[in-house]
Amino acid sequence: MLELLKNLVSWLTSGSQWSGNAGIAHRLAEHLEYSLLATLVAAAIALPIGMLIGHTGRGAFIAVNLASFGRALPTVGLVTLVFLAGGLSMWPVYISLVALAVPVIITNTYAGMAAVDPEVKDAAKGVGLRGHQVLWQVELPLALPLIMTGIRLATVQVIATATIAAYVSFGGLGRYVFDGLAQRDLVQVLGGAALVAVLAIAADLALSGVQRLLLRGCPANAR
Repeated sequence: MLELLKNLVSWLTSGSQWSGNAGIAHRLAEHLEYSLLATLVAAAIALPIGMLIGHTGRGAFIAVNLASFGRALPTVGLVTLVFLAGGLSMWPVYISLVALAVPVIITNTYAGMAAVDPEVKDAAKGVGLRGHQVLWQVELPLALPLIMTGIRLATVQVIATATIAAYVSFGGLGRYVFDGLAQRDLVQVLGGAALVAVLAIAADLALSGVQRLLLRGCPANAR
């Protein structure tokens, strides 16, 4: 085990391992591109839906069922299915990652909106705020902690799952995992897994900092 750890450290710190199109820096950039694009698309789809369900109270069963759907989604199976239907491209990967992230964001957004005290909303209407003003000025700020939690969870899941890009012959940090398995190179497999874990933790910490900054301007009971 000690020898394996030494080899892993040597693999991660080798200058040659960080250069070139197959180097860690390039693979890291690819992984970030896949993850960021998929998460942004998922957020653009899921946030309006979750806000609408939470604001109107209609379609709550969709949010609840989506949570179960997200947990049961066979990501690799979906990649394979879309790959067979659409051919060799990044579309299967992006579709699968977006499908993984959307349920988490919708569920947390709905939960955050639904948790807002009805008396607070009634009070806002009582002082003359209209429906859309209540949504943006009252409900959304109070729901922000849970919404951000959903985005953080989705981001971590997407980063961890973006390794499937290598499953259909594309790049990212998953390249080390799949190539290492094919070559029976345990050091390369562990190196790829470690890089993915560090990236996921770093992304979560960064989003946690963003969340704290956003909550500074929110009401005290939203924190």
